[in-house]
Amino acid sequence: MRDAHRLEPIPVHPGGGSVLAAWERFVQGEDHVLGIRPLVAISWHRCREQYQVDPHLAKAPVAVAEPDHTPEHDVVFAELGFRAASVAHEVGSLGGAVTVTDATGRILAEWGDQATLARAGDSNLAPWFCWSERAVGTNGMGTALETHGPVPIRGAEHWCEAFHSWACAGVAVRDVVTREPIAVLNICCWRRQLPASAESWLANAVTMTQDSLKRRARDSGAELVAAYTQARARSGTALAAVDTAGKVVVADDVASVLLGVPACTPAVDPTLRWNPGLPELITAARYATSQAARNPDWVGSTEIFARLADEPTSVSIRPVFTSGRLIGNLVSFGASDGAELPQAEGPAHPRVQPRRLVAMRDNRMVLLRLPEVSFAESQGNNVWLATDQGRLRAASLSLDKLDSELADAGFLRVHRRYLVNLSRVREIERGLKGELSLVMDDRADEMVPVSRRNAPAVRRALHL
Repeated sequence: MRDAHRLEPIPVHPGGGSVLAAWERFVQGEDHVLGIRPLVAISWHRCREQYQVDPHLAKAPVAVAEPDHTPEHDVVFAELGFRAASVAHEVGSLGGAVTVTDATGRILAEWGDQATLARAGDSNLAPWFCWSERAVGTNGMGTALETHGPVPIRGAEHWCEAFHSWACAGVAVRDVVTREPIAVLNICCWRRQLPASAESWLANAVTMTQDSLKRRARDSGAELVAAYTQARARSGTALAAVDTAGKVVVADDVASVLLGVPACTPAVDPTLRWNPGLPELITAARYATSQAARNPDWVGSTEIFARLADEPTSVSIRPVFTSGRLIGNLVSFGASDGAELPQAEGPAHPRVQPRRLVAMRDNRMVLLRLPEVSFAESQGNNVWLATDQGRLRAASLSLDKLDSELADAGFLRVHRRYLVNLSRVREIERGLKGELSLVMDDRADEMVPVSRRNAPAVRRALHL
């Protein structure tokens, strides 16, 4: 923040009259508005169609969500608070304020210029009020929870008219394994532009905060692999180790088939995690985590529909601790040890699949039917879709999230960068060293590489 220029006053509706005019048309029901950044257009769509936020809301509501976080998250809150407080005087001298929120959008603390903080209080931009998109629409804190990287929201880009005089930029700290948000660091100014260095400062602060999370993920992954190796030597059942979010760290050959993930014994890299795409298993793992937090000796069992299975498979779940900290669970297939997990209400084993994928073409949202999508490719912070309408940028910024949503819709992760619609695979090409490439059924005959780790799953899925 040392190189920030003096903040200049900006109009009551910063962002220009064109943005305000586009906001007015979109609020009145128009779908295609020009001159709006794609990130903002997607956020507006969520606010209007999904969250149904009143654009004339004047104040943020009181946060009512119950706190639900781990001791590791407390460390993140403390570190972000330290970084925010360390620049509070500098930001305040420029007429700005700094806030830290949790993953629900609830503001935990704020620092900065007293006049700005008093003005913020008029809109409940203060501790214990909720600033998620679901609560107040497009804003720096709430929209940062929905996307990756620093998120600047200026003036009329805010969904609620009462916040059009604000400029803000937020960035989320995310769990390095699950990619779920933990907290948000945000800078905001009233009727002034943000410092030129605001986004870079936010990005650097988050990077430093996440370094400790990466180290802990590497250590916990290695501990889970060690626990898996010991258990496998004592048991003949199919076995996998999953983290507290239900992602697979390592699985034997049989378990990998049931979970639809690559087999790797031993695991090559304990920081790698695989999404099994089985909602029942993920729910069971998270339930096990909550039970083990209360009783470290807890062991549970349930039944899940595994991949390639017509009948439910019984599984036993045993928590794994290291130095008193829960790091994951061992999942044994064909076993039924421990207390039976409660069954979810509603139809047994529901499998909800998305009917459409949202993509962007310039400033327009494109709704795609799943058969129109050949494959998805991750490039940097974006996901691109190869479709019958050409190459389009996906509204989702996470290939992992798409993988989870489309796991039971005929899509398969074939590479860390590629997710393929199996029904669109026309040919399979084998290289000189046995590597596989998929020739897709599209106009360009595009080829998608298959990683060595994913090759067995691809062969099974395509009956090779």
